[in-house]
Amino acid sequence: MNRWKALIVLGTGQFLMVLDASVMNVSISQLVEDFDTEVTAIQGVITLYTLVMAAFMLTGGKLGDMYGRRRMFTVGLVVYAVGSGLTAVAPELWVLALGWSVIEGLGAALVLPALAALVAGAYQGRDRAVAYGVIGGLAGAGIAVGPLLGGWVTTYLTWRLVFAGEVVLVVAMLCLIRWVPEGPRVTGRTRLDVGAVILSAAGLALVVLAVLQSSSWGWLAPRNAPFTVLGFSPTLFVIALGCVLLVLLVRLERSREAAGLPVLVRVGLFRITGLRSGLVTLFNQNTILLGLFFVIPLYLQVVLGKDAFETGLKLLPVSVTMLIASMGGSVLLRIASPRAIVRIGFVVLIASIVWLLATIEPDLDETSFAFAMGTMGLGMGMLASQLGNVVQSSVGEADRSEAGGLQYTSQNLGSSLGTALIGAILIGALAASVSSTIKDDPRISDAVAQQAGVRIEAGLTFVPADDVASALAETPVPPAEAAAIVEDYQDAQITGLKVAVLAAGGIALVGLLCTGGLPAGQERRTKAAPGRSGT
Repeated sequence: MNRWKALIVLGTGQFLMVLDASVMNVSISQLVEDFDTEVTAIQGVITLYTLVMAAFMLTGGKLGDMYGRRRMFTVGLVVYAVGSGLTAVAPELWVLALGWSVIEGLGAALVLPALAALVAGAYQGRDRAVAYGVIGGLAGAGIAVGPLLGGWVTTYLTWRLVFAGEVVLVVAMLCLIRWVPEGPRVTGRTRLDVGAVILSAAGLALVVLAVLQSSSWGWLAPRNAPFTVLGFSPTLFVIALGCVLLVLLVRLERSREAAGLPVLVRVGLFRITGLRSGLVTLFNQNTILLGLFFVIPLYLQVVLGKDAFETGLKLLPVSVTMLIASMGGSVLLRIASPRAIVRIGFVVLIASIVWLLATIEPDLDETSFAFAMGTMGLGMGMLASQLGNVVQSSVGEADRSEAGGLQYTSQNLGSSLGTALIGAILIGALAASVSSTIKDDPRISDAVAQQAGVRIEAGLTFVPADDVASALAETPVPPAEAAAIVEDYQDAQITGLKVAVLAAGGIALVGLLCTGGLPAGQERRTKAAPGRSGT
């Protein structure tokens, strides 16, 4: 039992990191009400949280190398607790964003790379595969407990209690931190590459910001954009600028590495096939998962009128099956390779998305929805059970923190883009559908349709149909035409949701096609990065 003590602390840390996002996703409607804001504002807060983690994850891994992984794990937990405490008492939306998105995000950026490296350092061989299966399982447990616990607390008490409880949980973890072995110290890399930190953070931030704002700014024709570039929307130009900064990051790191200077990330690591394929698959997995976990609660709460607790209950099948499949990952390795398991997981996931598309209707078929959710959890769990071990087993001890930083950067960049991209697709499809439907509806006069088109062009949000009806009641639009507009808006909501879910299915198909580099054998070998010892 003593050998698993470290896993208790590290697994609790993983559970804690996942709990937050799942609580926020089921509390969207309550957060909109509490802070008197819109869904898109809460989408921005959720995206910012994962973006901060993605932007600073490599830095967190490097600091673990410089000052010790257990030490950075501990410091990260303290920072995370401070953010949780501030979130629990946040009086305004900007304070919520500061406490949750920024401070907690920075704490997680220290915790997660250290966690990945500490698990790999504490366990070897089959034990390591078991440990990563447990870590994946506890991530599934966080997704399982988050919607249910967060939904119940949000509905009957307040979502703030979840974050206050996180502070208590962190204190308990800090009391047991000695259970985690420090592991070997990495020598020879004692300085932080500040230029690379700035380029990576700025590049990732610009790309995600532009995708997040695309539904408001427009992709080509400007809509609600703060400025234009040569008459076009700034969206693609901001994305391009972010990509340029990331290209400059790669060139900077190559030149510093060639000169023997400290780097934030060794570009040579990407030549390791298993690592590269594992990172791409992690990115795809989290883009799909967080995109769907943003869209599905909107369907349940905004369209169907479920409260946060009912939403948590509806999401329970995906959480439970993901937990079971994740925990069973080490057992699956006895009969199949990581590549085969991940591919089967993607096939199951795609099937569940097709099933989900058939269930998104104005009236919920609860049985069919539950089976679709359960199938989705199986697919996600099969992916989660393998990818952490694939990434860490692809490198040697000296590169554990760096690989951990890359691992969680991929995950959180996928989470950020998943929430931003799928959310933007949802809003864009909603606007296009409602505009087209109103224009073609014979019950609505041309003058009213033109006014509605101007309003849609100015920016549309995903709100309950009752809110649309209330807003129309305060205008001179005739009641019969107002009722027709509300009906068209309800139909457009379903269309928008289906387009967003279909986009997630397309990403899953791309993910399936990108699994060729995953290990094809049942035995995994720990490999060194090119040019470095693997011990």
